[in-house]
Amino acid sequence: MIPIKNEREIEAMRKACRVAAEVLDKLENLVTPGMATRDIDEACADFIAEAGAKSAFLGYRKFPGNLCVSVNEEVVHGIGGDRRLAYGDILKLDVGIVKDGWIGDNATTIRLGVVPPAVDGLVEHTARILHDVIPHVRPGKRVGDISAFIEQAALAHGYSVVREFVGHGVGRKLHEEPQIPNYGKPGRGPKLKPGMTLAIEPMINLGASAVRVLEDKWTVVTADGLPSAHFEHTVLVTKDQPEVLTWRKKTLLK
Repeated sequence: MIPIKNEREIEAMRKACRVAAEVLDKLENLVTPGMATRDIDEACADFIAEAGAKSAFLGYRKFPGNLCVSVNEEVVHGIGGDRRLAYGDILKLDVGIVKDGWIGDNATTIRLGVVPPAVDGLVEHTARILHDVIPHVRPGKRVGDISAFIEQAALAHGYSVVREFVGHGVGRKLHEEPQIPNYGKPGRGPKLKPGMTLAIEPMINLGASAVRVLEDKWTVVTADGLPSAHFEHTVLVTKDQPEVLTWRKKTLLK
């Protein structure tokens, strides 16, 4: 069953999502070439604690990090460690927090300096795909409409979508119904209703769609070693326009 939040619960979600967005903003301002991904994880822990919240990821199914920090070919679920960022890398930061029992979840991809044109286009288009799919998150639409839009938009630019990992409902739990794949057919799946809160998260690969999980049992990488981009917002279905609960002060869109 897909949870429908009432007004009081939605307001609590707004507060949690605002914290998640603020933490992501602070991390983006902090990141520079030469940093170890462990340093980003530690900074994330500090920012979350300052906000009076907790990481939604730390300890979730024994995940050891405060956020997911993934570099270049790492798609999602990277763990902060010794890897140091280099000029020309792309970095994915996925922040989930718990505030007063409610979860905010969002992610972005950062370019560290000048990246190759193909990678720059991947990041720009993935951000655009998330931006452009959000108007479809409205009553009467189905999950398949979101999924099909993301897949078709990615394929139109010669990219592929990750199929093994998906978007999801979010609220009191990090993963609620429904699952929201980045591929599918329009008109299929559950119908969207006001009060649903959904984490929409395109994961787009520059090369083939195949991925594998590293020996740490968490970090997902592309099978061909080419870069992947990931953006995510928590979105509320309303009677009218969708409300992006994790809207940030910054955006990659020009």
